[in-house]
Amino acid sequence: MYCEVYLFDAPYHIDRPFDYLCEDDIRAGDIVKVPFGRANSLRLAVVTRVKDACEGERIKSVHSRLDTRYSLSEEMLGLCLFMKGHTLCSFGEAARSVIPPAALSDIPSVKVKKTCVLTLSPEEADALLAAKGRAGLRSEGQRLVVEYLKSIGIADIELIRATPGVSYANISALADKGIIKIIQSESIRNPYAEYARIKDNSEIVLSSAQQTAYDTIESELLSDEARAALLFGVTGSGKTKVIMKAIDKTLSEGRRVIMLVPEIALTPQTVNIFCRRYGERVAVIHSSLSQGERFDAWRRIKRGEVDLVIGTRSAIFAPLDNIGMIVIDEEHEHTYKSESDPKYHARDIAAYRCGKNKALMLLASATPSLESFYKAKTGVYTLVPLRERYGGVRLPDAIIVDMREELRLGNTSPISDRLLKSLNSVYENENQAILFLNRRGYSTQISCKECGEVLSCPRCSVSLTYHNGKDGGKLLCHMCGYSERVPKVCPSCLADKLSFLGYGTQKLEAELNKYIPDMSVLRMDADITGTKMSYDRMLEDFREGRHDILLGTQMVAKGHDFPRVTLVGVALADTSLYVSDFRAAEKTFSLLTQVIGRAGRATDGGIAVIQTYAPKNEVIRLACLQDYEKFYEGEIALRRELSYPPFCDIVNLTLTSEDEEELLRESKHLSDTLLSKLSGELGKLPFIVFGPFEAQVYKINEKYRMRMVVKCKLNKQSRGLFHELLCEFSTSRKVTLAVDMNPMTV
Repeated sequence: MYCEVYLFDAPYHIDRPFDYLCEDDIRAGDIVKVPFGRANSLRLAVVTRVKDACEGERIKSVHSRLDTRYSLSEEMLGLCLFMKGHTLCSFGEAARSVIPPAALSDIPSVKVKKTCVLTLSPEEADALLAAKGRAGLRSEGQRLVVEYLKSIGIADIELIRATPGVSYANISALADKGIIKIIQSESIRNPYAEYARIKDNSEIVLSSAQQTAYDTIESELLSDEARAALLFGVTGSGKTKVIMKAIDKTLSEGRRVIMLVPEIALTPQTVNIFCRRYGERVAVIHSSLSQGERFDAWRRIKRGEVDLVIGTRSAIFAPLDNIGMIVIDEEHEHTYKSESDPKYHARDIAAYRCGKNKALMLLASATPSLESFYKAKTGVYTLVPLRERYGGVRLPDAIIVDMREELRLGNTSPISDRLLKSLNSVYENENQAILFLNRRGYSTQISCKECGEVLSCPRCSVSLTYHNGKDGGKLLCHMCGYSERVPKVCPSCLADKLSFLGYGTQKLEAELNKYIPDMSVLRMDADITGTKMSYDRMLEDFREGRHDILLGTQMVAKGHDFPRVTLVGVALADTSLYVSDFRAAEKTFSLLTQVIGRAGRATDGGIAVIQTYAPKNEVIRLACLQDYEKFYEGEIALRRELSYPPFCDIVNLTLTSEDEEELLRESKHLSDTLLSKLSGELGKLPFIVFGPFEAQVYKINEKYRMRMVVKCKLNKQSRGLFHELLCEFSTSRKVTLAVDMNPMTV
């Protein structure tokens, strides 16, 4: 027999199937080791096809096969090939997304639990302990082990070893004599196991609006074909309850579910809700798990021990079979798109898997991506609206504050008079507030008043941000992590006239402590939340009422439900409006709508104070009104007029090199090659090419970047063109080419 294999680590230009001789029991999806190249070095590969004949000569043989428990199913093998063609990654990059690293090692890191059992009856144990000389136990450590096991029967070997006076040698000696037996079993590392111990089987009670939405989703679930629906509900409308009811229905039909949430929303509170309802047949997958925890979750899923998988983007690759529904909550989030190879969007992978399983892809958001809402409006997706908040709770009243007027009145603080009064009212009524500022650090820029020099990162083409600290603070690059001490004079002209401009979360925290010292402020940003657990712990502290104000960046803006929050403040609402990106308005509207929606989620109602230097901006005004559909109408008309997605596809071509001169030469070569190919047969297809030009941040961590942007329609022909470019430029050692289909930032 022969087989075709793809190598795990092949360069892009040779990423193709290779033929090998194999044993009869080799199957497609098996992971094997094969000799490759002149040196016949052993390389990992995946078998994609088994066949009876081969045209080549001097065919090498497969060296060995890894544990078949970790082989790819037909669906997952097809998914790897789909990703290779759809995102133009290598097959190995796709396979490494699907298979956890531990499964590819020679000895997979399966944790083994050892327990000890006494093989003697209680009477025999007593006789042994009473015996003298050779008939008894002369080692005190062995006597302690027998006495311990006699009292409890069976125990973990580590517990026995922890007994004072007992060693591994004592345990081994007793096992050699047959007095005890050591039993080995797999131990599953599941940090969420405790969550499933308390069961919640209560009936989900829906409002009439929720029931109407659920009825539509249920009819889609019961259809025997692949389909997609968009659950479009205002913030606080209770989308989660509708989703859980749909999960109940799917599981009752004997099918399984994957539910994706943004990393920011995967809190212990969220996991606890689902684990208590669905018990031990839930697996959780996210980036903060250890390699062993991820591997054990993957093994449980693959063995069929799991019905519901909850997780972030990578959970879409869970080896679940018989899928009935894939949910993508907060589907507009940019984190569902991978920025490293393979550059996939979780929505595309979900659509593929739903197609293979005849399942429902359920998207949910209060601010859907324009692409998804366009598909819903044109009938590609079923639109499921949910237009009112659960329990009759009103949407918060939004107040726009003109910060230009604050300056005219002499207020140079980042806290407006209106926001300060609202915060005092929150304190008086023993409620809570969330303040959002999408800038961390203390001052966003330091410049010299004498020469105008802006202190910049030596490795990147960005200014350094000042971060306050007990040691006098430091200047930090938010791109590469470079840091240095704050200079006393300008490095350029040596004048002692350095000016600290702009403000971030650190300065806003200092201002809050200055103006309202009685209120406890909890700052939450990337400088504070070093680990997943610290982030979770801080959220729990705020939920328990230990702090009055939660101040932070995007991590405080979305997905949280704090009943006592009656005020939301946005410090600089317009900062994301003026970036060079056609999605700037969409991202700003979504972010403001989401953060405003954190207020007034209980019966107390709420307000939102939106501080801006552009109070008449239409995007900000519509976000304050929570009027997504009006925003969509204006933005989709603009996209249609300017030919932006969803009316075309956009492809980013990025060249990167440490050698700036070589980069510029290769940029011209790329441009010439692309235009030459487009002047041939592909010239009949609609292509609009921009560039080459410097990337928005030209230099990052000593590497320079040039870009080209192509507007086109992605199909077999256009993907073939970009595939040819990648093959040609992947042979260069000095310059690398990256192709990103429909990136989240252009």
